Amino acid sequence: MTITANTQLPNLIPQNLESTTHSTNGSSTTLEAELVYTQDGSGRYLTFYWQHSEYLACDTQRIVDVLNENDSFAPVDKVVYLEHLHRILSSSVPERVKCWFKCPNIELLELELTITPILPRVGQPTTTVLVIGRLLPSKISPPEVNQALKLPTALELALRLQQHQKLLNRITRNIRRTLDLDIIWQQTVDSLGKTLQLERCIICPYEPSNTKVRVIAEYHQPEQISILGSEIDISSEPAFAEALATLEPVVMAVPCNHQSPQYKVLVVATCYKDKANGLAALTFVNQCYPLTQAELELAKEVADQLGTAIAHATLYKELEESRQKAEEASRLKSEFLANVSHEIRTPLNGMIGFLKLILEGMTDDPEEQHEFISEAHQLSLHLLNILNDILDIAKIEAGKMELDCSPVNLKELFNDVESFTRPQAEMKNLSFQMEMPAISDEIIVQGNYKRLLQVMLNLVGNAIKFTHEGGITISADLMLKKHPGIVKVRVVDTGIGVSLDKQDKLFQLFSQVDGSRTRHYGGTGLGLTISQKLIEAMGGEVHFYSLGEELGSTVTFTVPLYQQPLMV
Repeated sequence: MTITANTQLPNLIPQNLESTTHSTNGSSTTLEAELVYTQDGSGRYLTFYWQHSEYLACDTQRIVDVLNENDSFAPVDKVVYLEHLHRILSSSVPERVKCWFKCPNIELLELELTITPILPRVGQPTTTVLVIGRLLPSKISPPEVNQALKLPTALELALRLQQHQKLLNRITRNIRRTLDLDIIWQQTVDSLGKTLQLERCIICPYEPSNTKVRVIAEYHQPEQISILGSEIDISSEPAFAEALATLEPVVMAVPCNHQSPQYKVLVVATCYKDKANGLAALTFVNQCYPLTQAELELAKEVADQLGTAIAHATLYKELEESRQKAEEASRLKSEFLANVSHEIRTPLNGMIGFLKLILEGMTDDPEEQHEFISEAHQLSLHLLNILNDILDIAKIEAGKMELDCSPVNLKELFNDVESFTRPQAEMKNLSFQMEMPAISDEIIVQGNYKRLLQVMLNLVGNAIKFTHEGGITISADLMLKKHPGIVKVRVVDTGIGVSLDKQDKLFQLFSQVDGSRTRHYGGTGLGLTISQKLIEAMGGEVHFYSLGEELGSTVTFTVPLYQQPLMV
């Protein structure tokens, strides 16, 4: 903190004082300066030389140890002084500052200091500074200095400490009453801002993987512009980076123009189990009292309480989300089992009914008996398909789905699919088209024939089931960008489609787009999920596209080529 004065310094130091020419370690002093010393980043003296060291009232042979032990020659506002040191060490750029120092026999001195970083070897961090200084001819009495610096009396310090302790207790009570993170953050900044009359107070959650933090809670004076929701780059804010690295409170002076008062910012990292999970920054006008060590410790305690609350609230939120997901999964499985049990009972009851009629001789003639047997056979095949789906999904969930891949002729696969599905489409008066790439060479893919047939029958069967007018088109395209390339198969229908907000449920296990559809059209709802897993096991992908309800659907899947065909 700088105090300006234009009058001459009183005769505090005799003019005929003989200068010493030796440093504290006995080496000759080559710098003809009044004051020369070195310090580390904590402000601890490493070497010390002063022409007027007798005013320190200590043995010059032990002067460094004495100064470090009793703080007899130290800046009045030590927090701001240390902030200068930290900035110089991090930037490696010298600075000139004016600073008031306390001294046993002279009480208060204004010094002009040039603080220079002592550069280490390349690759090593800068840890020490060289300080060269001189007395300034300022005249100010101790009461005036105390008033200008707003140095607190012992009673004022006690009252401030008591006020801050009450604030800590109030914040602690508030954050223990809720596990809602938004409430915890906002109550904390409001309590700090209103009680300490801050210009601004913000809180930002922090994750080690991120280089930026977002302001999620803010208190500010009416004339200040809100920064709520904005992002702060940690690398551009040295105080933020230092607070995260040290987990200690950091005080930073904010330079500003002559029209605005100077500000200080106290930055402290909230942490849990020695791991930072947030940052709190308090901005206040620099005319206030310098922060004491006790107040900095209180700030750290507030941050620790807040960090613990954040950790507990985050854990509770994660547990709550896990519980909701487990409940949703349980609900989906219950719904799935209800649908599947219905799907199993329907063909099974039909089979029992037809066979009972035959056994009891309720058929009129051999032709009707043959018809009942055919119906029972069809129902048994339907039941077998349902059981196969259930067994397949069980294998997939257990990780026991193993596929043996070999060359598969795509044309033969398409012909088999057509022979199974064209009659179904024609029974519903739907058009049915199959399109192969216009090349003369055979297209051979790498996959499991039985499973590829299962996937295509499932996709085409769904297209026929959900289409009432129009038709179905199955096509294949060669994609030869990579060797040997892939084949993309498309199944396009003009059916009922799927709304955009429900398409993400199509590939979720045990999840069905609409329970009413399942009851109306039948099926287990596992077809797409099984198809996706089978195609992925063969090195391909499955995708679903629909522009909305009643706008048809397109399902595509890819499968790798066994060899690139000859393009003629």
